[in-house]
Amino acid sequence: MKPNPHWPVLTTYDRRHLRRIALPTGGIGTGTISLGGVGDLRDWEIVNRPAKGFNPANTFFAVRAKAAGGKPAARALLGPIDGADYEASHGSTVPNHGLPRFPNCSFAAAYPFGQVLLTDPAFPLEARIEAFNPLVPGDVEASSLPLFVYRVVLTNRTSKSVDATVCGSMQNFVGADGSNYELAWAGARNFAKVMAGNRTELRREGPLTGLFMSGTQTKPDAPGFGTMALSTTAKSGITHRTSWAKLGWGDTLLDFWDDLTDDGKLDERALEDQPGPIGSLAVSLRLPPRATREVTFLITWHFPNRVTWTPAPPEKAVPLTVAAENSATPAGPCCGPGGTCDPAQPMDPNWIGNHYTTLYKDAWDAATRITPRLRNLEERTLGFVNAFCDADLPHAVKEAALCNVSTLRTQTTFRTADGHVFGWEGCFDYAGCCHGSCTHVWNYENAVGFLFGEVARSQRGVEFLHATTPEGLMCFRVNLPIARAQEWKHAAADGQMGTLVRLYRDWRLCGDDKWLRAIWPAARRAIEFCWADGGWDGDRDGVMEGCQHNTMDVEYFGPNPQMQVWYLAALRACEEMARHADDDAFADRCRALFETGRAWTDANLFNGDYYEHHVRPITDETKIAKGLRIGMGSPDMSDPLFQLGAGCLVDQLVGQYMAHAVGLGYVIDPEHSRKTHASIMRFNFKRDFTDHFNHLRSFVLGDESALLMATYPLGRRPKQPFPYYNEVMTGFEYTAAAGMIYEGLEREGLTCINAIRARYDGLKRSPFNEAECGHHYARAMASWTALLALTGFAFSGVEQSIRFRSVKKATRWFWSNGSAWGIVKLVPSRTGIAVELNVQHGTVTLRRVEIAGVGELMLAKPRTIAAGKSAKFTVAR
Repeated sequence: MKPNPHWPVLTTYDRRHLRRIALPTGGIGTGTISLGGVGDLRDWEIVNRPAKGFNPANTFFAVRAKAAGGKPAARALLGPIDGADYEASHGSTVPNHGLPRFPNCSFAAAYPFGQVLLTDPAFPLEARIEAFNPLVPGDVEASSLPLFVYRVVLTNRTSKSVDATVCGSMQNFVGADGSNYELAWAGARNFAKVMAGNRTELRREGPLTGLFMSGTQTKPDAPGFGTMALSTTAKSGITHRTSWAKLGWGDTLLDFWDDLTDDGKLDERALEDQPGPIGSLAVSLRLPPRATREVTFLITWHFPNRVTWTPAPPEKAVPLTVAAENSATPAGPCCGPGGTCDPAQPMDPNWIGNHYTTLYKDAWDAATRITPRLRNLEERTLGFVNAFCDADLPHAVKEAALCNVSTLRTQTTFRTADGHVFGWEGCFDYAGCCHGSCTHVWNYENAVGFLFGEVARSQRGVEFLHATTPEGLMCFRVNLPIARAQEWKHAAADGQMGTLVRLYRDWRLCGDDKWLRAIWPAARRAIEFCWADGGWDGDRDGVMEGCQHNTMDVEYFGPNPQMQVWYLAALRACEEMARHADDDAFADRCRALFETGRAWTDANLFNGDYYEHHVRPITDETKIAKGLRIGMGSPDMSDPLFQLGAGCLVDQLVGQYMAHAVGLGYVIDPEHSRKTHASIMRFNFKRDFTDHFNHLRSFVLGDESALLMATYPLGRRPKQPFPYYNEVMTGFEYTAAAGMIYEGLEREGLTCINAIRARYDGLKRSPFNEAECGHHYARAMASWTALLALTGFAFSGVEQSIRFRSVKKATRWFWSNGSAWGIVKLVPSRTGIAVELNVQHGTVTLRRVEIAGVGELMLAKPRTIAAGKSAKFTVAR
């Protein structure tokens, strides 16, 4: 079986590299179901929390076939079980291990598209599973659908007609969220209790026929309260079961399999009182010789009751009042199963809800309203992924950038009922990991800003308008509901400075002056906070010396490159924003501090190879401004533990990396920046970890290659350096790699990115799950920045300008600015660069087109390019 010729394929994984593959399929803030490497549906993370390993019972798709004159046969639409999963105390524990499978399997992917290719020489049909969820940059609504599209494409490889049936079976687990599901008998019984009384009913509406699943015993305010639906767009040949027979000793499955295999049509079974009933939906069709046919199924869901990541103690809980009167308002304690709310009733103060459930009444409503748009949504998603995959960029760069966009649609990220977007740092198996949209982690990523500007601006709004105190302290973790955003009264030096730089990025990309002016007063307070007595730069000399809590989860004391370069970038960003907000005096102040700070940094921290940390203890804790010491650092202030010291830190120039990405240019000496990135490669890149000692977490092992967090090539290693110095984490690696590319060290940067993606090969790790402190770690979305570095892309909605790097041959690149995207074609000549800018989504207005190192073209008047249109320019040398 071959991949769909109309779907892009970035990477194909053979049978040896399938075991770890799990492609998350779902929308922004909706949760996901993952398509496994052999076609299994795993990790059902749709009930308001992570749920790794949650695989509902008897949930699978199967195909039955009978060639003319032959005997019927059936296969689960699954590839073979990996040999490592054969053994356990009672045999294999792989879900659906006893079903006949296809022996030959491969996986083809270009996120969000996943294809599983299945063949069996003893079976008359070849099968291809096609799965996706719409992903359209710049269109948050189209990319936030609670939907798993599962399409089965069958090819009759014989010279005889074949009668076939494709059947999907799904457990009605409403009431459970996966966290209490275990294979152990006691756990299974506990899991069953929460599904008692669940009901599945057949529905037909418009182009859809399917099974609607609900729970009658689950309380309307429970996180597991909600609905699911399994439906098909098929117009004929449909049979179903709303319940499987209640039999013992595995005969429930035997009864189903015999029924399916017999004539390919399902017969209903009597509905009996059983927890978590299984529903099945089958579509029968005939395939002429050598013919290909397809059947499309949809899985939709609606679970409205997300609760806060920071539950308030009962004595401190402040009752909320339901403001919405719309009948689709998500259910809370005041709501009934239909979703209607009584505005007079108080809501659970820990309830925050889900935005997607405010748009649909239930899972069936979602299916019926999405289906008419499905073809268009698929075409628009294909437009994006084809444009991206066709770019003239290294494979590993495209794979890293695209695969990590999936993090935005996992349980790492969620959107509350009020429309705000939040994120964990990552996810444990059954819970989020490290709450609060942590600024010092989300600082590193550029995927959100350049793909979904609306989401990025929502995040900035929370950080500045809700989480920043009147004194300018930005709570680097946000408590929820939003009214409690300032309860975590601690500031992170890198988090606060980086968020100012990201504000500058998002304002430049959208060009919305009104938005900037609304946020600027809080942004000004945030930079002024540095200058408070006992603050990060309490002596106001442009150098951070104070107690600096940071992303290493410790406090640094004294000037260090990681925080200092963030500070320089933030000063430059604030200078630009202040000047645009007609705050020239403040802009001048930021500029003056930047100049003195930059000069001091290059003169004092650069050691000839890289930038060092000068440790300066603060012996009197009363001299540390309130909110700066978190308590995760050293107990001994006179000789603080967990310092970087003389180490060569992998992300020491993260502030410069982001300054390049957002269009601020150099904030330190360019020669020093280049030398430092070369030193990071020289000292921190390790080609084999067989002999490596690591006293904490291992994200690289054996003969794998990676960039270490820190090394001490000059000696002088503190006895107890910051905890993670011996580790490897991909978000930091991408930061260094993109920094190398910006500095002209392209070969070195690509070596690092290739090493990362070689580790996420499907055999050892999932290509769609780069972990750090949890699965689907937000920092890994820094991978998008390598694309910006290689193309030199910069866009300003403020100046109405666009920029790319120069090329030596005809080149095609993908570009995006958070609201619009498309393709640019560059053709060099002796006299200049011919530029053809195509816009596939959104609209851009340009006054200036620039090719770095070549020149710029100033247009006589602004030129607007709408979606579906192109414009040609020539930038003369």
